[in-house]
Amino acid sequence: MKNIVTLLLIFAFSTSLLANIPNSEKNCLIKLYQATNGNNWDNKWDLKAPISTWYGVTIKNDHVVGINLSNNNLVGTLPVEITNLKNLEELNLFKNQISGKIPENIGNLKNLKELNLSFNKLTGAIPNSICELTHLNSLILFMNQLSGELPKQIGNLKELEVVSLFNNGLSGELPTTLYELKNLKELMLSSNNFSGHISWNVQNLKELQNLSLFDNKMDGQIPLALAKLDNLRNINLSYNSFSGTVPKVLAEKDDFDLTMKSESGIAYQLQVTNNAKGILAADE
Repeated sequence: MKNIVTLLLIFAFSTSLLANIPNSEKNCLIKLYQATNGNNWDNKWDLKAPISTWYGVTIKNDHVVGINLSNNNLVGTLPVEITNLKNLEELNLFKNQISGKIPENIGNLKNLKELNLSFNKLTGAIPNSICELTHLNSLILFMNQLSGELPKQIGNLKELEVVSLFNNGLSGELPTTLYELKNLKELMLSSNNFSGHISWNVQNLKELQNLSLFDNKMDGQIPLALAKLDNLRNINLSYNSFSGTVPKVLAEKDDFDLTMKSESGIAYQLQVTNNAKGILAADE
């Protein structure tokens, strides 16, 4: 019996090596290799070997469905050809030295579930076409040099659970559609240049567990609706210009800090109240 199992495993492994990956997909991977100085990667690809042996590449049903090259010394830019991998579900290039812009047509990756380009040197705006990735579960772009506003139609991404964009140069008000992401669990936007208020529509984010808006330029009053989010455990709104008082039930959440800063950079403390009814709504 053991011999039969061994033979089956060998057959399955051999079949995977002979997977008939389309040349178009292979060429896309080679473009990525060339554009990010593949010869100096920590884990290189042997371009003469079967694609199924290439480090960080996942194949399913003879198509490339995953690329995970995190912390692998990729240096260069993202080639536009990568957006031709129509079956891609995961693109994880965390902690490399990738510069340039996110390809404008990244919305072509209709099956993408996880996009992690964090801890790189990316510049420019988040492309509007990202809002076409309707199966996206995680949008992770923190610690880059991204600028501009959040795409206004981000609310189209109904399956989003994680939005992590901290330590960039993003600006503008939070899009109203952001509050339509009812499956959102983490919203991490600290250390950017976001302005405006937190809408009372934040009460729609009933699955939210972690919220960080630390070190932005937001103002207005902190809506009581935040205190009504039963799953919210960690919240950091400090070093903005919020005003008014804070309900005690909210101030007792993990990571909550009452320290704010004025437009001139002077620090001040918000006051805590036991009377939740005294908290006014943020301007809408």
